[in-house]
Order: sequence, then C-alpha cells, then structure tokens
Amino acid sequence: MTLPSGPSADQWAAAVAAVRSVGADDEVLLICHVNPDGDALGSMLGFGLGLRRLGFTRVHATFPGEFTVPGPYTEMPGLDLLVPEAEAFADPRLVLVFDVASESRLGGLAGRLAAPRSVVLDHHASNAGFGGVRLVDPDAAATSVVADELLSRLGVPLDTGIAECFYIALATDTGSFRFDMTTPAVHELAARLIATGIRPGDISRRIFDSGPFGAMKLTGEVLGRAVLDESAAGGRGMVWTWATLDDLDRHGQPPYVLDTLIDPVRRVAEADVAVVVKQTGAAEWSVSMRSKGAVDVSAVAMTQGGGGHRLAAGFTGHGEARDVVDTVRRLLDLHLT
Repeated sequence: MTLPSGPSADQWAAAVAAVRSVGADDEVLLICHVNPDGDALGSMLGFGLGLRRLGFTRVHATFPGEFTVPGPYTEMPGLDLLVPEAEAFADPRLVLVFDVASESRLGGLAGRLAAPRSVVLDHHASNAGFGGVRLVDPDAAATSVVADELLSRLGVPLDTGIAECFYIALATDTGSFRFDMTTPAVHELAARLIATGIRPGDISRRIFDSGPFGAMKLTGEVLGRAVLDESAAGGRGMVWTWATLDDLDRHGQPPYVLDTLIDPVRRVAEADVAVVVKQTGAAEWSVSMRSKGAVDVSAVAMTQGGGGHRLAAGFTGHGEARDVVDTVRRLLDLHLT
C-alpha cells in the first residue's frame, strides 16, 4: 500500500468536521496502542486536553491490555483522562486513535471503531489504512505532529499541559532530537511548545535520565549477553540481545524498563542493524529493530505482522529467542536498501 506524503486537504477537513459534529456532552473515546510509549500517550493525552479546551465534558482515554502507565510518564498532564479498557465508553459517538499502525494493536478495543465517527492519527509508513477518517503522515516525526495540526485546525491554542504532552511525544520519538526525522519543522514545533512555559530540562530528566537501581542492573546483565554478527545484513552487521521474564522477576522490574534497551545496543559501530528480543509470554517475544540506513527494518517487520518506519520497527515473534533472531537475520538479506 502506497501512502501519500501526508493527509490531503479533504482529509483534514473531514477530521475537523468529525470532531465538530459531536456534542460537548457526547461520549468521546481516545485510544492508543498496547504498551504505550511516549508518543502514543503524549499525542493522545495532549489531544484529550485540547478537547477539554473545546468544551467537551465526557472524554475517556485508554489503551488495550494491562492498565499500567510506564514510570517515566506517571507525571504527564492529562492522566486523569485515562481509564482501564474495561471502563472505557462502550458506545462512544466519536473515536480517535493515536499512533496505531494496524487494528491488531488495538486488541479488544478494535470494535470501538464501529462508532458513528472515527479518526486515525498516525505517522507510521506501514499504516494499514483503517478507520473512518485517516490522518496518516509518514513524514511526521511523531504522531503528536499530526495531533498538533488537528488541534490548530480546530482553533485550540496550546497551553502548558497540551505542550508538555506533545513535547514528550516529540522528544521520545526523535530520540531527544537525534534521529533522522529531526527536521527544521520539528525544531520549530519544539520551540512553540517550549514557548508556553514548559521546562525541557525537567521533562528530559524525568523521561530519559531517571530510573530504578534494579533497572540499571537488569540493563547491564542483558547488554552483557549481546551478540555481534558481522556477516548479517549482507555484511553490514547485526547486534542483538534478549531479555526474559525471569530477568524481570529476578531484578523486580516491570516490562517497560526494557523499552529503552535498544538505544545502547544500536550504538555498536560494527553493526548497521540492532535487535532486542523481549519475552512477553511462554513462547512470545516483542522484537525491536533499528537500522542505520542499509536495511528497511519496517519491511522485515511487516512480513511478520508488525510495522514501523524504515529505521525503526518491531513485531511479535514466537518460539525461542534464537529462532526469532534467525528469522530476522534471514529476512534482513532480502530487504537491503
């Protein structure tokens, strides 16, 4: 499926009309993906706060699966909008979906797309094209870029709460403004967000530079077992490691502490591709992949039912960790750019 560079004027107009067609007292449900990251939560909660500024009084925000907000995001504005999946509006008049590339990432909430109005806001090139109105911009550095644009078209001015949510989303998905998607427009948006009075230093310390001692010990152990395969990816090299549920139990840590493990792994100079395989069930693994440019890892992920971007993607694998990595290694050679 080939996506345009961004939403058309008609799609923007349809999204604005969908929001304005709903009454202030009607039920509105915001949904992001399972195991939400900074962009998923930030874009969703920031938009939810914007709806409040428009006068909406019945707004729920939720995500599928275990209702746990990752530690770095427990002070994010708008958390009072969050409810567990089971308590989310069952028959909302409007559903807005954030940072979700395929309906499978909505779990048991996918049925809410049958609402009279639905709008999907996303920036994944692998987006499968679902929902009523689709605001999908593969060139956007984060879904918060799309959410900010829609709020602007709705006439909602930024305040510190909305800005902090969107800044967290933007900073996490650009790797603190280090990744290739960090364009002049990204810095212009960051400047507008900071101008509301938020404190980037405090936010960055909370999001990137703070964590429990057990998480540090766990990270050291998992990094210590990393494997470098210099012949993989057509000789560009692949470095990979894995973490098990036993590792989490032994160090007393929740699964979200593994989300940033890919960052130190991807720094290995001898490898274009970095892979982290994190156990989520008896024979189930969450696979995170990064590329420095030689391989389109989203193409690899999509063959396994996942998705993402050319330089960052993931999927769910099954079997033993080594089996999952062997599959990745084989597919890498088929998707060299």
